[in-house]
Amino acid sequence: MTDTPWDPSMPILEIDQLSISFFTRMREIPAVMDFSCKVMPGEAMGLVGESGCGKSTVALGVMRDLGKNGRITGGSIRFKGRELTTMTEEQLRQLRGSEIAMIYQEPMASLNPAMKIGAQLIEVPMIHQGMGRAEAMALARQIVEDVRLPDPDRILQAFPHQLSGGQQQRIVIAMALMSKPALLILDEPTTALDVTVEAGIVDLVKDLGRKYGTSMLFISHNLGLILDVCDRLCVMYSGEAVETGNVAQVFDKMRHPYTQALFRSIPLPTAHKTSRPLVAIPGNFPLPHERPNGCNFGPRCDYFAEGRCDQADVRMSALPEDDRHASRCLRWSEIDWDAPLAKVVTKEKAAIGEVVLKMEDLKKYYSVSSGSFGGGDEKVVKANEALTFEARAGETLAIVGESGCGKSTFAKVLMGLETATSGSIRLFDENVQSTPIQQRNTDTVSSVQMVFQNPFDTLNPSMTVGRQIIRALEIFKQGSSDAARHARMLELMDLVKLPRAFADRMPRQLSGGQKQRVGIARAFAGGAKVVVADEPVSALDVSVQAAVTDLLMDIQRENGTTLLFISHDLSIVRYLSDRVMVMYLGHVVEMGTTDQVFQPPYHPYTEALLSAVPIADTRVIRKRIVLEGDIPSAMNPPPGCPFQTRCRWKDQVPNGLCDREMPPVRQLQGAHQIKCHLSDEILAGMEPVIKLAGE
Repeated sequence: MTDTPWDPSMPILEIDQLSISFFTRMREIPAVMDFSCKVMPGEAMGLVGESGCGKSTVALGVMRDLGKNGRITGGSIRFKGRELTTMTEEQLRQLRGSEIAMIYQEPMASLNPAMKIGAQLIEVPMIHQGMGRAEAMALARQIVEDVRLPDPDRILQAFPHQLSGGQQQRIVIAMALMSKPALLILDEPTTALDVTVEAGIVDLVKDLGRKYGTSMLFISHNLGLILDVCDRLCVMYSGEAVETGNVAQVFDKMRHPYTQALFRSIPLPTAHKTSRPLVAIPGNFPLPHERPNGCNFGPRCDYFAEGRCDQADVRMSALPEDDRHASRCLRWSEIDWDAPLAKVVTKEKAAIGEVVLKMEDLKKYYSVSSGSFGGGDEKVVKANEALTFEARAGETLAIVGESGCGKSTFAKVLMGLETATSGSIRLFDENVQSTPIQQRNTDTVSSVQMVFQNPFDTLNPSMTVGRQIIRALEIFKQGSSDAARHARMLELMDLVKLPRAFADRMPRQLSGGQKQRVGIARAFAGGAKVVVADEPVSALDVSVQAAVTDLLMDIQRENGTTLLFISHDLSIVRYLSDRVMVMYLGHVVEMGTTDQVFQPPYHPYTEALLSAVPIADTRVIRKRIVLEGDIPSAMNPPPGCPFQTRCRWKDQVPNGLCDREMPPVRQLQGAHQIKCHLSDEILAGMEPVIKLAGE
């Protein structure tokens, strides 16, 4: 194979009519069809779409890492003008890791738990470039500094388990950059990270791209992240690219119904659960072997024309605009893209009733031995410190904060899975703070239920959907006979908007969104009055998120349910919550109505959280405040204010007060409260971190 010199004015990566299939004993499953895109030198291309649309398959196709049953069945992939699909394994080995590098969603998939970080980093240039050990270690130290990790010498001597998730992901990025690749593929690199850590990683990726001139293929389902990171965008649906163009074009002048439907299902700042509810995409994503004739999106499309859209495969067509904007839609020129939604239904706000849950001065401490095998001094982990709040019937109270702030611990105490160290929890005027779940009566257990983050882990794989709901009814002593319980199960299927026929299906036959609906039906089997939803939509696609949040709101309106919504996604919190509680290192640092918390004055931590939220709206202007460092250990919290080690306002407080004294809880306007030493004048002068252009 003779290589012609690559012209830097040409694409660094050019994918042309790529088709990839996976072969099982039963059939060929086409995963990607007729996919084309170009990435120019120094350019960041975003790939977005729902789970199963083929984003990661394209990335693995570029890496030629499709496994035994995956095969490229058509088209070409050219990197710097060289055809990758015909390269030998030896030629690919020379490219992978040196000129093309990939960063995966889960950092521990790329790190060896038994090797120190420094040893793993120096392997890359030593293997790919024949670099000497000392020179490679000097390069590793430099790149660890470049990815903004503190104390590089300590990091290089650490094992992966001694680093936080955000630090592990930075090391994986450092490893990918060790040989200064020309193309970096990032597959959902921030999905498992807190929003504040995500903001730091995103800024880092952009800066390193500029510094090293690296081109990027950035895979994400988060359109806000794509807006932050990418120059160009390719929207995928069911194995095909359906729209491509520069980011501003696709965001503001979308020309494919699926792109439009995606944007209508994400909680932008203008959305509201009653006046402007999200619009979920109707129907379900087609299975690869059950795709419809003609347009793949046809059965879910508002503009579908029978006899036209379902006749033949639809090709990408260039739009008469600049910058390579193209759409896979026959009707793009006939649709009024600016027309308001005809089907928007405004909804009544749930009536807020009496106080059903009251926590006062709740504390939860854990005793932990400092010795490796149970010996040594005992240390105390202060997971929750002096939590005080109340929640009313029909209200949605959101609890937000980074991992390790105590959100889930508080939920476990409320559920009775843990008992409180001190303080009181009054549930319908019954004090339950020291009553574990085994000793709670059935009425109490059934009245407080939980919807978990991952629907895949909460269902019994060997039991039908209907049987799992009936089992919950039996435990909660609902129904006087099997027939009554079966009838109630069908009513619950109706409640969560699942077809009754699904009662006979096994969990593996359901999509992620459908499984989450079963989890919600089971939570309401005992007539739950308080539901703790722990990140209930973070594992779901944006279009499914819209349907599930809408469902929770509908059930709340009907039943007067109190919803405690634990989340790190502040966009969804802004959309559906009535009040917001912000937690940091076991403390409630701010609490108020949603409008109060999302407008200044803020607690400095809330300000940083809000500034880190990626928002998929080109009109939004955000003040960027990237928090340095991680949440301190709850075993060894800092003295004084828990947030003082990361606070950008700390020098505005005189006499080192933040270092010495825990701030008091201060009442601002109405029921708005914050835990901060900042003066009233400074708080009053704070500026909004999120605003729309022209405001």
